[in-house]
Amino acid sequence: MKDDLFKDEKIPSNTNQSDFSSSVNDDSLDWAKQAYLQLKQKQKDEKEIREKEILNKKNIENNTKADFKLNDSVEKKFQVNKISKEEDEPLLGDFDETFTWSAEVLAAQGKKIDQFSLDDIDWLSRLKQGLEKTRKGFVTDLLDKLGDDPLTPEVLDDLETLLLRADAGVLATDQILDSLRTKLNEEVVEASEGLRFLKDQLVNILEKPIKDSGVSLLSPKKGVLNIWMLVGVNGVGKTTTLGKLASVAKRSGFSAMIAAADTFRAAAVQQVKVWGERTEVEVIANESKNADPAAIVFDAIGACESKSIDLLLIDTAGRLQTKNNLMEELKKIRKIINKLSPKANVESLLVLDSSQGQNGLRQALAFADSAELTGVILTKLDGSSRGGVAMAVASEAKLPVRFVGAGEKIRDLRPFNSFEFVEALLANR
Repeated sequence: MKDDLFKDEKIPSNTNQSDFSSSVNDDSLDWAKQAYLQLKQKQKDEKEIREKEILNKKNIENNTKADFKLNDSVEKKFQVNKISKEEDEPLLGDFDETFTWSAEVLAAQGKKIDQFSLDDIDWLSRLKQGLEKTRKGFVTDLLDKLGDDPLTPEVLDDLETLLLRADAGVLATDQILDSLRTKLNEEVVEASEGLRFLKDQLVNILEKPIKDSGVSLLSPKKGVLNIWMLVGVNGVGKTTTLGKLASVAKRSGFSAMIAAADTFRAAAVQQVKVWGERTEVEVIANESKNADPAAIVFDAIGACESKSIDLLLIDTAGRLQTKNNLMEELKKIRKIINKLSPKANVESLLVLDSSQGQNGLRQALAFADSAELTGVILTKLDGSSRGGVAMAVASEAKLPVRFVGAGEKIRDLRPFNSFEFVEALLANR
């Protein structure tokens, strides 16, 4: 079943994005229950369909084996893919606070009961869980400071400390505080109103580079080759992220190919090939020692154009932003892309480990020129208390966050949604 994860589902511009409480009516609990029952029935129906398909496939296999034995490696590969796909499928859990919150976030974006899937609910619950460490270090203290009384200048001073501690960055912090101080000078600001206003400011900061790019949601375009090159330092999860992007593309109905251009790290090519098998995406690679990454990209572009592939994903070697020779290699790859496929839609995406905080921001600033960055992918949110770095990247590096990862599973990467991110960050109220 195809899930179009590249659908642009931002809240209409005339809707108050942060007025979460008023975006869902008083019967929101009943609404969430209806959504839960509908998803439960849908999951039951899909399970019955899968069981029938499995039974039919077994009958075909039994008939085939009566004539000849299947090649062991082919049969084993089929079993591995089948098991991994079953493990990756989201399951409907209990009707609890997390489900209700996820359903309300979707409703706040204008979605109706029949317009979202279990995958949407599952992702929001994982995003909320992934931001738990940041939320505990930021929101808990923030709510304690806010209390139930109107905002005071002293509370804003405390908020400044909390924002900086969450690695939101100096520019974003100053912008938020300036806006709050202006509002505070004009009127009495109750705690609940202050929190809604804070949400607005956070969303605006994250949305600005996205709006400036002219592309609200990054997705492959049909009829033209799309090339996404992943760059970053060692250990941020580039190869894993590339495999997850391949999965997102396939599940959304796009054809994809992978160029294994990380020729420095031991076992990098093999790791890419594993992801290729898992996502059923062809991998172009050269396992020779000292293979030229640019030559691999050259071959991959030719293969994509001959097969009318929608999306080419390029894995590159991890490199420190201070190593000029390795940064020059990125420029060489980019020149090959521009020469061979001048009409391609090219994206250069920096993969950032969110736990690196301000060091991640320095990486973004350093890579911006050499790699001609067009966006950022935030990974490992589930292990970090520094999720606020998304604000720093948007305000100081002026780069749009395009995807966010909050777990190790293949479905734990989704297109970035500013509203959902902020709601998950401030989910305690």
